Amino acid sequence: MKEYIVDNENNKIRYHDFPGKDTPILFIHGLGCAGSFDYPEVAAQTDLIEHRRILIDLLGSGFSDKPDNYLYSIKEHADYLYKFVQDLKLNKVIIFAHSLGGPIALELADKCRDKVETIILSEANLDKSSEGSYSYEFGTCEEADFVNGVFDEVVNSNSIENSMWSATLSVCSSTAISRISKAAVAGGDPSWRDILYSLQCKRTVIFGEESLPDDDKTELERQRINIEIVKSAGHSMAWENPKGLAEAIKKGILYAREF
Repeated sequence: MKEYIVDNENNKIRYHDFPGKDTPILFIHGLGCAGSFDYPEVAAQTDLIEHRRILIDLLGSGFSDKPDNYLYSIKEHADYLYKFVQDLKLNKVIIFAHSLGGPIALELADKCRDKVETIILSEANLDKSSEGSYSYEFGTCEEADFVNGVFDEVVNSNSIENSMWSATLSVCSSTAISRISKAAVAGGDPSWRDILYSLQCKRTVIFGEESLPDDDKTELERQRINIEIVKSAGHSMAWENPKGLAEAIKKGILYAREF
């Protein structure tokens, strides 16, 4: 694992950087997750083995630093990742992102359009969070209440039925989870959906078979966005079918290279 200083306060993100000669893939994880937890098995699949694969833990998550005085907004995450891409001298990059990592990926792609070979999103937030989602539940809760009680309740209540997410959530900063969730509720300006539609690179959105039907699939297809399906998986496809997710990512890469 490597580390990268993101600001003048010496805060660091930590990441895996697996070698490969083909275009680097930057993996951006979702809410309460971590690249170091979610993506090693995906990155190890034969379909992706020729690519350089960079698995980050966002600030506030996984093995990365967790400062309480950080804003943890979508924009702030995208800003330090833009600097990270520049400093790693990634002249071309494939951006993959899951769930609430999607808005971060889209704002990053908007900042470095000339570097993005393709963007691949798996069940990503394209609009501000709505009622019924974890990010809406967390983001509409007072930060002090969330940090001092709700966070631990969520970790404990998911420890049996959703034990993988409970495990990775438990090592996140409760402050970071609260603040990024509030950013998700507020939405982007321009919206993350509008950024996706405006990107000139080829775009792919991945759904888990068990998450369908989804009304957004038809709308995305209407916008000429490539759709891939991971069989025998729902929203947590990296854990449920890592081989299938790697295959879907590879199909998205090949789709971008067909034109």
